[in-house]
Amino acid sequence: MAPVALRFLGSGDAFGSGGRFQTCMHLSGAEGGAILIDCGASSLIAMKREGVDPGDVSAVVLSHLHGDHFGGVPFLILDAQFSRRTRPLWIVGPPGVRGRVEAAMEVFFPGSTAVRRKFNVEFLDLAERQATSVGPAAVTAFPVVHASGAPSYALRVEYGGRTIAYSGDTEWTESLPDAAQDTDVFVCEAYTFDTPVKFHLDYKTVEAQAERLGARRIILTHMGRNMLAREAEARFERAHDGLLVRL
Repeated sequence: MAPVALRFLGSGDAFGSGGRFQTCMHLSGAEGGAILIDCGASSLIAMKREGVDPGDVSAVVLSHLHGDHFGGVPFLILDAQFSRRTRPLWIVGPPGVRGRVEAAMEVFFPGSTAVRRKFNVEFLDLAERQATSVGPAAVTAFPVVHASGAPSYALRVEYGGRTIAYSGDTEWTESLPDAAQDTDVFVCEAYTFDTPVKFHLDYKTVEAQAERLGARRIILTHMGRNMLAREAEARFERAHDGLLVRL
């Protein structure tokens, strides 16, 4: 198998805690191009800082429709337009993803949805617990508990012979072990260290459930101020902007 690289372009929460970019992960190494897992509002900046070519991205897979997880998509589309991209760009996420992305585009750049481009933007709604072909990847969505105006998902992504799971934003739910079981890496939210916050995970809950999750490796992400202040106490790896993981 060819080597697969998982790069954390953004590992932060919605508020830029610790000076981090918002959530965005970049998977590369498989035929068919790279994919992004989530694309927060700051993601295009993060890509260019890390020297990642947005033109190599074949698809964006979204866990849920909050701005710190999908708000970078309008900028990615406009960058592709002005870079004269020609191959399609797939935007894949919860039901209603097209409407939310196009509404955001019209707020940020009025008239932008009506522009004729040299490439197609293709939208696809994920169905729960069904593997969906997304360019070079197969993506399975698992329902989680996070209010976002549309279903919110944990994601299980098969790419280049590796399997990566991602919690998205959620409080503890029994679908997480289903998503994470037997994966090469489970990227998991740890918004706080031990303080319960509705719709979010804390580190102590993740630690208590680690064996049930069944992943070969756990990397924590989406850490808020409370968690960042105590991250050295965690026994799992912690993501940071620019972290490159070889799988």
